[in-house]
Amino acid sequence: MRVSLPQTADAEPIRVIIVDDQELFRQGLTMLMAAESGLEVVGQAGDGASGIELAGRVAPDVVLLDVRMPKISGIEACVAIKEAVPAAKIIMLTVSDEETDLYEAVKSGASGYLLKDSSIDEVAQAIRVVADGQSLISPSMAVKLIDEFKQMSQPDRGPVSTFRLTERELEVLRLVAQGLNNKDIAKRLFISENTVKNHVRNLLEKLQLHSRMEAVLYAVREKIVEIP
Repeated sequence: MRVSLPQTADAEPIRVIIVDDQELFRQGLTMLMAAESGLEVVGQAGDGASGIELAGRVAPDVVLLDVRMPKISGIEACVAIKEAVPAAKIIMLTVSDEETDLYEAVKSGASGYLLKDSSIDEVAQAIRVVADGQSLISPSMAVKLIDEFKQMSQPDRGPVSTFRLTERELEVLRLVAQGLNNKDIAKRLFISENTVKNHVRNLLEKLQLHSRMEAVLYAVREKIVEIP
């Protein structure tokens, strides 16, 4: 899902850190980000352990995180960063197109998954989208995720009770799983966007999930929605 988010002159910039073991890539991305309106790179780290420390120290809005790094992998760093800075949104920016890495990233709380051949415009847009509470993955990886959804929705087991959710939260979860953003959900249910955000936050907490993408996986696995 791609959402254009206008930046006002007095809006606070989205604070970003880049965690990648390739120094040339980090420096190049930082330079390119400097030309993007409303984005500010506030730190860099060259490995997972340093990335965790940096995130805890500067509390960024968005973390661009490589999957495969020395000392601590990006997946492990993703989990640790979400624990240290729960409000931070994480985008895995990697050369890995392995399905396993994608699924582990989603389960670890990543809100985005982009391949490094993405354009700077795509990366900047992804940062804005996840900072607004949405999710975004590279189109080629989205196909793999949909295939996984289809396998999950095979009728080999019955649905699991969702008694922990209210009827409204369950309704919001179904719409999230259908790919609707907060604005579209608000229109569909005739409620405000802030109310939608509150419902999403509450259902994630109740289900002990870390991101909207993980909520989609949950909804399909538990047969709350099915992929045709």
